[in-house]
Amino acid sequence: MVHNAYDSFELLANSPNKIDAIESYGSKLLVACSDGALRIYAPESTISDKSPPSDYHNHGDQLRKEPYALARTVNGFSRKPILSMKVLASRELLLSLSESIAFHRLPNLETIAVLTKAKGANVFDWDDKRGFLCFARQKRVCIFRHDGGRGFVEVKDFGVSDTVKSMSWCGENICLGIRKEYWILNAINGALSQIFPSGRLAPPLVVSLPSGELLLWKDNIGVFVDQNGKHLQAEKLCWSEAPSVVVIQKSYAIALLPRRIEIRSLRVPYSLIQAVVLQNVRHLIESNNAIIAALSNSVCALFPVPLGAQIVQLTASGNFEEALALCKLLPPEDSNLRAAKEGSIHIRYAHYLFDNGSYEEAMEQFLASQVDITYVLSLYPSIVLPKTSMVPEPEKLIDISPDAPYLSRGSSGLSDDMESSPDFDEHSALESKKMSHNTLMALIKYLQKRRYSIIEKATSEGTDEVVLDAVGDNYGAYDSSRFKKSSKGRGNIVINSSAREMAAILDTALLQAALLTGADFSGFRITGEC
Repeated sequence: MVHNAYDSFELLANSPNKIDAIESYGSKLLVACSDGALRIYAPESTISDKSPPSDYHNHGDQLRKEPYALARTVNGFSRKPILSMKVLASRELLLSLSESIAFHRLPNLETIAVLTKAKGANVFDWDDKRGFLCFARQKRVCIFRHDGGRGFVEVKDFGVSDTVKSMSWCGENICLGIRKEYWILNAINGALSQIFPSGRLAPPLVVSLPSGELLLWKDNIGVFVDQNGKHLQAEKLCWSEAPSVVVIQKSYAIALLPRRIEIRSLRVPYSLIQAVVLQNVRHLIESNNAIIAALSNSVCALFPVPLGAQIVQLTASGNFEEALALCKLLPPEDSNLRAAKEGSIHIRYAHYLFDNGSYEEAMEQFLASQVDITYVLSLYPSIVLPKTSMVPEPEKLIDISPDAPYLSRGSSGLSDDMESSPDFDEHSALESKKMSHNTLMALIKYLQKRRYSIIEKATSEGTDEVVLDAVGDNYGAYDSSRFKKSSKGRGNIVINSSAREMAAILDTALLQAALLTGADFSGFRITGEC
């Protein structure tokens, strides 16, 4: 396991009746119990607030990481056990599947519709974008459309070969798990096309992804397919056992297994991130900000660990690729924070690769970090750089990484232990290795990739110099921090140009690296002041 992506917390303990189904609505838990009652639980800290039922839900409210207490009981909510529930947040409706499918208005739970044709239904799925409901009963698949008010209109009714075990909308089609096979049902004309057989040990399980694609399960193996059932990739998502439920939340897949809950990354190679030991879990659903796990008489929630903390954990354990992937999930308003974290991780990843002999890969990470080239050149003691304002003394170089102060520009150490090693012979051997042919060739490729943008900027500043010289003193006060004109005439203009100094540093280092490796640089022209 790599890191903790979720923290487990018990919201509700010792329910007086067995829990048949569960859903969340804002910060509330809707718990359907075996006695036919629907019990509404709220955070204990809010129970003292005597708000009327219409105020039970505030948009944007979320589950809280604190104990929950009973806030309201609706007796006789259902005559038969409720198999499942779903809150349709965009329409403020609660859908419940029992002896039929019923819709209740939230938050007052007023009944607005009961689909008598759904009597005996065992599975359903809701397309929120279009307001379409599909459900299966016996050997029939029915489609209804919400008319936007209190009514539902029947759209289609198709026959299938056997009882549907699992189903999910996929665009305008419906993916069905029937007996031991997966099928795509055309929701317009009812045409069925077979995808592939399911596993032998577990019933078919259809899971929709945020991208619109699907995960279809063969026992403990998840196969990615598109909306038409076509295989998307060779890689598969594998669990330690066959899951009964799989929930997708952001970059993770969370599976309910017989003895625990497993969390895996949705990035290849779909690594196991975390395992949460919770036995006898009967329901696993996604809420607005957590994963809810309901046992027979208690409810736990898996709350996501803040992304920043996950990124720190991953970086510290050397899982740089996963840390960089999580950086992409930081909110848009944190773009500066994301850029800083990404740069820091790229630098640390580069040092790790460099120390382990992957020099070209290390240079790619330095390139991605956009770190100053003098940072990289400080790893090469035999490269003698020109004396300019751009090259500070090695001992005065300050790490640009905001969250990794142990990284020194004069060292490629990955950890405090490595960096503080007193073994001088080991340090000398490392320095010798750095100056090997392979390290220098990697440096040459890195500098060549950086050269175009740096030379382009230097050329642009050179053009500014010519323009300033041509207009004379009329604009002498313009941008005086960049241009310093000599009093000796046009022939002796001295420009304080950071870009041109950087270009001179780059070309000097590139030429020296070429000489040290014997690389062919015929026609190479060094940039610098005349």
